[in-house]
Amino acid sequence: MYQLKINDSQLVDVNRGGTDLLINNIKTGADITHIGNGIYHVIENNQSYRVEVVSFNNAEKTAEIKVNNNTYSISAKDQFDLLLDKLGLSNLNNTRVSDIKAPMPGLVLKVFVAEGDEIKKGDSLLVLEAMKMENIIKSPADVIIKKIGIKSGDKVEKNQILIHF
Repeated sequence: MYQLKINDSQLVDVNRGGTDLLINNIKTGADITHIGNGIYHVIENNQSYRVEVVSFNNAEKTAEIKVNNNTYSISAKDQFDLLLDKLGLSNLNNTRVSDIKAPMPGLVLKVFVAEGDEIKKGDSLLVLEAMKMENIIKSPADVIIKKIGIKSGDKVEKNQILIHF
């Protein structure tokens, strides 16, 4: 069982009942033929459709599909995602961070961000040299830089707050 969200608005339930495909609990009689390389030909209710998978992200359960030259963004939730939503546990993976602390004592070599910058998860924040090794400290979440408490050349101690979000 999957729940598909199309273009961030329309919800569609998709199920497999044996060999049948059920869309919103209605059996579809679609004839689907794989043409090749993410391209399909679909006949449903005497109408023909050319379907192309433009992009597919298995980890995020998202896809971009082109149907007769109209592009649709699709996100999917399986039965486990729906159960987590129902139990109110779907937002446990969202990271809330208020600051970055020095993971070890060291010397700040370079700061890549400025106050007010909008940073995405994984973006580089600064370079910290410790034990003759350069360590790039990256953002753990999507954040906005509130205050920077260090500058290039500063010596820092372990757990010292470097940047406030």
